[in-house]
Amino acid sequence: SGTVLHRQRTGKEGQVLHRSKRGWVWNQFFVIEEYTGPDPVLVGRLHSDVDSGVGNIKYILSGEGAGTIFVIDDKTGNIHATKTLDREEQAQYTLTAQAVDRDTNKPLEPPSEFIVKVQDINDNPPEFLHGPYYARVPEMSNVGTSVVQVTATDADDPTYGNSARLVYSILQGQPYFSVESQTGIIRTALPNMDREARQEYDVVIQAKDMGGHMGGLSGTTQVKITLTDVNDNPPKFPQSVYSMSVSEDKVPGEEVGRLKAKDPDLGDNGMVSYRLIDGDGLSMFELSTDSETREAVIKLKKHVDFETKRSYTLKVEGSNPYIDPQYIAWGPYKDEATIKISVEDADEPPVFVAASYTFEVEENAPEGTAVGRVHAKDTDVANNPVRYMIPLYTDIEQFFRVNPEDGMITTTRPLDREAQNWHNISVSATEIGRNPALVFCGRGWMRVDIRVKDVNDNPPEFATNNEVLMCETVMPGRVIETVSAVDKDEMAHRQHFTFSLAPEVAHNHNFSLKDNRDSTASVYVLRKGFSRLTQDVYFLPIKINDNGVPAMTSTNTLTIRVCSCDSRDTILSCNVEPYVLPPGLSTGALIAILACIVILLGRHMKLIWIFAGAGIP
Repeated sequence: SGTVLHRQRTGKEGQVLHRSKRGWVWNQFFVIEEYTGPDPVLVGRLHSDVDSGVGNIKYILSGEGAGTIFVIDDKTGNIHATKTLDREEQAQYTLTAQAVDRDTNKPLEPPSEFIVKVQDINDNPPEFLHGPYYARVPEMSNVGTSVVQVTATDADDPTYGNSARLVYSILQGQPYFSVESQTGIIRTALPNMDREARQEYDVVIQAKDMGGHMGGLSGTTQVKITLTDVNDNPPKFPQSVYSMSVSEDKVPGEEVGRLKAKDPDLGDNGMVSYRLIDGDGLSMFELSTDSETREAVIKLKKHVDFETKRSYTLKVEGSNPYIDPQYIAWGPYKDEATIKISVEDADEPPVFVAASYTFEVEENAPEGTAVGRVHAKDTDVANNPVRYMIPLYTDIEQFFRVNPEDGMITTTRPLDREAQNWHNISVSATEIGRNPALVFCGRGWMRVDIRVKDVNDNPPEFATNNEVLMCETVMPGRVIETVSAVDKDEMAHRQHFTFSLAPEVAHNHNFSLKDNRDSTASVYVLRKGFSRLTQDVYFLPIKINDNGVPAMTSTNTLTIRVCSCDSRDTILSCNVEPYVLPPGLSTGALIAILACIVILLGRHMKLIWIFAGAGIP
């Protein structure tokens, strides 16, 4: 049925009409949405109290939808809706009604507005505009912990009936989660949900209108809930005992083995720190952590020796450095494992029994003289025989040889200490027998220092130049030279030189010699009146004894040259000047003197003097 609208006049005919005194009177102005009947829907009827029913009044409708959605019968004032209306598209329409004279079209009444409201029906299901949802909640959360709130909307009129009154329920995800029916808040429903057992849950939430009653429309949304990690698991070694091995030829720093404690927690919660806490191998091995794999790496700290100790034991602890106080009662957050390390035998080179070798041998010792013996042994279980050799590059001139079987070092020829007093050679010890195809299956090396002991085999000689310049005017008793000596042999403690004139000049009248008992001797002048014109050179043979064992003696000649000097004994000239031989100096005497000079030039020969005419004696 429609709504009847009629116009009522107030006041008496002929009186001035006031608009405030008259108006439209209406009842219901509703039209049901989504009407699909065969005939247009009667919305209402306009009627004016000036309408006497004779057809002289014309009703006019204007405003929203007038003429398209809403049409009016200009005679009866009936308003019909010609199209299906959707409240969610437009909830109401504002229209204007007016009555005019049919003949003149003059308004009989002022226009008046009225509203046509579209009456809601439950034709829209709830919708989750923000779905699907993704939420996270810590594992092991208490029952009732809020996870996420889902919200649905309903396009129906919330002010009319229950079309937009929503109720939430869970269709999938029980018994793990629940949802509050009025708020859409999802909460945990089970205690001790463990991420390590199951990490993700697919939950389906339904929103139903009409207060959830039968006949209501519904909509659903997906909620993916992920359990986040907490540190609720201690680390655990997969094995209680680990076996490892290391060869005795490995060097410190090399890796022996790895192990890893498993912790199903994530990130810092699953991080494990390792340390060695016990065992007889604490001083021999060390532990580090691989930063990428988070494995405990066992490395060699010191050399191991199969022949000394063949196995070691370590105890390693793995623990969580980050512990959640909320779950500390679930601990302890650590585990232990035992590592058994066996030492493997390696084909080690022979080892010399001494840390170093230093030998001595006398110089001039004959070929084949024993110097000393080196000894090496195979420390391996096989205890193979050892052979010795001297590498050529350590004894290029091959002064020595070594017996390949017993390690005895001997000389190949006499040695001269004054040429080389130390010889530094190497001896290699080679293990033979483990693999015939490999001559050098193991080799050890040892340096051998050989000192050549001194033998007094070098005579002493003048330490400095053996020529002296002497003024002609020198006075008797004057020291013209102090001589000293050197010896290529080693100077033993308290060893000293003694000096004396050679027997053949022991009684000459020109010069004398005094031993100063401090390995020096002084040469004195015995007379005056030297003249270089008469004789410009004198040769004085001096005997030197080194007092060694055995003692070595040599005769060294001191040359004394006569020079012309001024009054201050400053030498002016020592050149040989020609002069006439004095009477009595025969040619034969001169030849004898020259022969003597030649003989004196021989360094280690016995000095023979031939005196004739003028000489030193």
